[in-house]
Amino acid sequence: MSEFCELVLTCGNQIEANKISKALLGKRLVACVRQFPVSSAYWWKGKIEKDSEILLLMEGKEHLFDKIEAIVLKLHSYETPGLYMKKMLRVSDKAAKWLEAETNG
Repeated sequence: MSEFCELVLTCGNQIEANKISKALLGKRLVACVRQFPVSSAYWWKGKIEKDSEILLLMEGKEHLFDKIEAIVLKLHSYETPGLYMKKMLRVSDKAAKWLEAETNG
């Protein structure tokens, strides 16, 4: 069984979030994408910025990270999109079977 992970990504708007979600789900690189509107504050080019963004929480497999990142870099509007992966330490049996079945590889 593959090592499962949660991936985190912020998008500049709902259209971009939907486009990235659809591409990753369509290629079965992730099994699920949850979208949340968030208010973000961050350092960018020497000053603090504040924006409304869409946060994507995605469930997938560690070994697919490079393929996921390639699609994100192709479709994302940010100069430096932050895609982060967190290893899932434990997954319930039924959820693991579902993740395994719904993602490629």
